[in-house]
Amino acid sequence: MQLFGEQSAPLIGIDISSAAVKVLQLSQSAGRYRVEHYGVEPLPPNSVNEKNITQVEVVGAAIKRALAKSGSKAKFAAVAVSGTTVITKVITVTGGLDEVSMEQQVYDEASNHIPYQMDEVSLDFEELGPIENTDSVQVLIAAARTENVEARQAALEFAGLTARVVDVEVFAIEAAFKLISRQQDVPANSLSAIVDIGANLTTLNVIKDGRSIYSREQVFGGKQLSDEIMRRYGLSFNEAGAAKKLGGLPESYESEVLEPFKEGVAQQISRLLQFFYSGSDYSRVDQIVLAGGCASISGMEQVIEQHLGVSTITANPIASMTVNPRVQAHALAADAQALLIACGLALRSFD
Repeated sequence: MQLFGEQSAPLIGIDISSAAVKVLQLSQSAGRYRVEHYGVEPLPPNSVNEKNITQVEVVGAAIKRALAKSGSKAKFAAVAVSGTTVITKVITVTGGLDEVSMEQQVYDEASNHIPYQMDEVSLDFEELGPIENTDSVQVLIAAARTENVEARQAALEFAGLTARVVDVEVFAIEAAFKLISRQQDVPANSLSAIVDIGANLTTLNVIKDGRSIYSREQVFGGKQLSDEIMRRYGLSFNEAGAAKKLGGLPESYESEVLEPFKEGVAQQISRLLQFFYSGSDYSRVDQIVLAGGCASISGMEQVIEQHLGVSTITANPIASMTVNPRVQAHALAADAQALLIACGLALRSFD
């Protein structure tokens, strides 16, 4: 399965998280991107468990509904794998080899770094460049459990799509972050912590010079807020989700439920960063970039900046894009923080 490579046909980026399917298709003209199609469709609980698809047809049906909402007629998609079963690593191999010899050497070297049987993984690689004063080259490898790759392919096929690219989420985040960096004039050598707060997982990616140098997941997300709303106010799961978005909760909600949740998010981010600091030469990041559904909660970035003492912004990868008039701009703006991975995948159309 192709994890890297050139694309020709338009691709629609499809982000499959534990709570929803997000689809995004872009076009490009005169160096500027435009949102052509976009849709979000919620997923039933437990159809995706910590980024692993457990109910292929349920997820495929949700993708089909999201596509219908978006109006896209795309036949090819870019999707991503993630989590602890995905391994990315830079290795060193001999340079100047023909394609077959290079593949064999990469395969042999990669087997030393992958804790699975090689016949259980899908492997791809990209040559990064020569190492000075040697005859060696650096190669980026990406390996994922084949069963996870095939589950995504099957879900897309159920929705009438072909998986032209199976990417890795961290690479999609890198691609989308380049857009955010340009918007925010982020210095090239700064250390940025991208924190994606999803429904069940919070993921930290630390990016330096455009490349992710650290990634870690933690079980924590918006579900904790939904659970507390359900418990405190006697609502169903769907009612709690709607109340988070539309309001209508008692006045005490803000001080008794929402503020403690925001402080809990700050504590989780602090914990994730401490893991990073303890295993690296760094003791501070230059900025925190919030993404995911919880990033849109009012006042979230202020609470995190106050607790951690680090400049904090909210990700909006589509901020500088034009929008097709057929796209519901208000809904798109409301979901923008959750489209980081979908945007990175959609950008694969222009590789």
